[in-house]
Amino acid sequence: MASLKSEDDQARFASVVLPHLADAYALARWLTGNRADAEDVVQEACLRAFRGIAGFAGVNARAWLLTIVRHAAYTWLGKNRSAALLVVDDLESIAQQQATGPGPAGEGPQTPEAALIAKADARLLETAIAELPVPFRETLVLRDVRGLDYREIAEVTKVPIGTVMSRLARARRRLMERLATDEAKGG
Repeated sequence: MASLKSEDDQARFASVVLPHLADAYALARWLTGNRADAEDVVQEACLRAFRGIAGFAGVNARAWLLTIVRHAAYTWLGKNRSAALLVVDDLESIAQQQATGPGPAGEGPQTPEAALIAKADARLLETAIAELPVPFRETLVLRDVRGLDYREIAEVTKVPIGTVMSRLARARRRLMERLATDEAKGG
């Protein structure tokens, strides 16, 4: 009987958790700031998810897993470094992913100059996001980078939808103000 339950848990884990591992890793990467730490966090989150798979209600697997990842990341950060030191460093890889995706017909290859400008812009954006307060940064990343809807973000962060909307608006406003300031200094 115990092995049957274990097989059921393994099958449920595979169907609930595995499809969302890329989102889990991306969130962990944004919160920890590097690949190795993100891998540790996702591994811990997967262990927690497997232990709790029987309690999964079957509503929103992605939000359920990202909540576990978020908690695992904050536990890991609390043990390993100050929670105030959260670095955002994979915007470039996301920009590359989006750039290599299907584009409009007739769009030519990117010139070296355009690639250099895009890289500089990505660094400015990365820096501006990294300077946002943690609740704003987390909400912005979950919405604008990972594509979660307001309800999912509210579920992951355990705040009301109105708070999610407010944090997102404030994060975007601060980000735009920061980028405008940088542009004024550079231009």
